[in-house]
Amino acid sequence: MGELLFIGCGLGDADDLGPRARAALASAGEIFWETYTSRWPDGARERLEAAVHRPIVPMDRAALETGTEVARALERCARVALLVAGDPFVATTHVALRSWAVAAGHTFRYFPGATVLSAVPSLLGLMHYRFGRTVSVPFPEPGFLPTSPLRAIEANHGAGLHTLVLLDLRPAEGRFMTATEAMGILAGMEGPGPPRLPAAQRWCVAARVGSEAPGAWWGSREELSAIDFGPPPHALVVPAPELHFEEERALGLWRRPPPTPTGRESKG
Repeated sequence: MGELLFIGCGLGDADDLGPRARAALASAGEIFWETYTSRWPDGARERLEAAVHRPIVPMDRAALETGTEVARALERCARVALLVAGDPFVATTHVALRSWAVAAGHTFRYFPGATVLSAVPSLLGLMHYRFGRTVSVPFPEPGFLPTSPLRAIEANHGAGLHTLVLLDLRPAEGRFMTATEAMGILAGMEGPGPPRLPAAQRWCVAARVGSEAPGAWWGSREELSAIDFGPPPHALVVPAPELHFEEERALGLWRRPPPTPTGRESKG
C-alpha cells in the first residue's frame, strides 16, 4: 500500500513551501496539483516542476472527487503527493479523499498551509474568535440565487459576530468573482422582508492575501463599489455591529476613503 501526501501550499506561491514539505514532495513518485479551490499565480506550477525535476499533473474538481487517478497512482507508486492551495483539509473533498485512502489501506501525511480562514482576519486586524459561520457567494444561474449566505450574515450580525464571505471561482472558465460582483449579488438577494443586509454598515475587502501585493479596504458598500480592487482572489468581511477598540484602530489602516484630518490649520 502507498502513502498519500496532502501538502498545503499556503496563499502566496509554491515558493512558500517549507523544507520539510519540499523534501516530502521530492520523494513522491507522482504529484498532482489541485486547481479548483483557489487561483494559482502564473508560472507557479512550472517553477515547482523545475525545482522537483518531475511533472506535476493538474487536477480539477471532478477528477479529484472521483479519486480514480489518485487511486491508480497509489497502485504504481509508494508515495503520491497532492498539492493544495491554502490548507488541504479546509475543503471537504480533500477530507473525503483522505477517508477513502485510509479505508483502502493507505497511509497519509499532512503538511498544513496558511488558509484564507485565518489570513484574512489577520491582515484586517479582526479578532478570530469573533467570527461566526463562514459563507460562500455562488455565481448566479437562471433560477438559482440562494439566499442562505444572506441569512447567515444576518444571523452572525445579530449575534454580534463578524462574517467571512468567500467568493465563487471557476478556474476552468477563467472566472473569479470580484468583491464588487459579490456585493451586488448579495444586495440582489434582498427582498421586501428578511433576510436583509445590515443597514449603515461598513464592509471589508481583502485581495490577494498572502501574495507579494495584498490589498485591504474598509468602508461603506457605496464607497467600496467605486474602488478597483485589482486582480482576484478577493474576499469580503461583514464586521460585527460593534468593534473592539483594537479592531477599530486596526481597520483604520484600511479606511476608504481616508478620514479627513482634524485640527487647527496652520496659517503662514
